[in-house]
Amino acid sequence: MKGQRVWRNWWMVSTLVVLVLSGCASGSAAAVSEPVTLAPDTATVASESVAVTPELLTVSAEGATSIETVALEAALAAVPVTELSDAEIAGLLLMREEEKLAHDVYLTLYDLWGQPVFQNIARSEATHTDAVLTLLERYGIADPVGDNATGVFTDPELQALYDDLVAQGSESLIAALKVGAAVEEIDILDLEELSAQTDKTDILTVYENLTKGSRNHLRAFVRTIEQRGGETYVPQYMNQEDFAAIIAGGVESGGVGNNGAIRDRGNRGGRGNGRG
Repeated sequence: MKGQRVWRNWWMVSTLVVLVLSGCASGSAAAVSEPVTLAPDTATVASESVAVTPELLTVSAEGATSIETVALEAALAAVPVTELSDAEIAGLLLMREEEKLAHDVYLTLYDLWGQPVFQNIARSEATHTDAVLTLLERYGIADPVGDNATGVFTDPELQALYDDLVAQGSESLIAALKVGAAVEEIDILDLEELSAQTDKTDILTVYENLTKGSRNHLRAFVRTIEQRGGETYVPQYMNQEDFAAIIAGGVESGGVGNNGAIRDRGNRGGRGNGRG
């Protein structure tokens, strides 16, 4: 009898162990077969987002606004190259040297006064004149800048303007800052006039972003004049109403959407009515 009880107890324990092990095995199999959802790679998502909507303009804390070459090329890639009018060609040639003028004036005044705003914006202006060069190369137009050194221009009127602006800016730091603001006023007015003379999407894309940059730079110079000179800047080329609208606006930036259209952010100033 005692042997039978031991045998029954051993059989029951063995059976229990087998059942427990079977349950564990089936549970493990269920766990392995459960589908696993992986979190998205945030770095990849961010990279894809930037690739889809690149920024045409990058703006520093000081307001220096640069045009990004890769984003510009992406924006122009789908735009057809068509024949330009003489006025459109003349406008591109003017803006290539006019943006160089801004760059050269600011570099020269930075060397004179060491004011960072000149150096920061000069760097941005280098990207502006390069953006116009992109259009010249796109249409097979000879570059008027070539290997010209700082302060040297093909257009005699721009050469005279450069010499005059540098002379004015050499008088004092505040005079130099006012020269910077004047250059941006001139750029805005010329860009608005040239934009009205073309319907080419690629040219308008560049002109629009150059204009945004000039408005940002104008705000930066005016702000620096107020901080360093304690005075209110009076526009030298624009009318007061349009100038005030620009100064009241916010920092402007933008990019290219999925459909190739320009995306704007920030406020815009008004249009000028010509120089003087």
